[in-house]
Amino acid sequence: MNTSLFERNGGTYSTVSDYRIPNLALQDESEYSIGLWGQRRLDYLKNHRRVLYVNLLTSGKLTEHLREVDKTAFEQRERIVKQMMEAQGVTEQLKGESQLLWVGKVNNICACADEIIRNELIYD
Repeated sequence: MNTSLFERNGGTYSTVSDYRIPNLALQDESEYSIGLWGQRRLDYLKNHRRVLYVNLLTSGKLTEHLREVDKTAFEQRERIVKQMMEAQGVTEQLKGESQLLWVGKVNNICACADEIIRNELIYD
């Protein structure tokens, strides 16, 4: 009997009735919960980049991709917020003088940082 390409590459089969079923198993993955940015990327891939989603899923690289996007987005958001706060003069002194103004500026900066991340990492 001829061996299949799957068998030549180290794959094995189980026989069930008259059928040969390949023994497939997912790789063990460490426990990691995908954060907000990873979930947003997953949603975008499922709804707008279906081929890329299926390719990542079938190759076993989807979780790794989502982890990387989540980590990168989190780090980039922190960096952007810090830089924008410095550029706009949002300091602890301003917080002490006018809390309402400080909160408004920080909320605006965070919204801008989120929009940058969505455009550069999530919807790319």
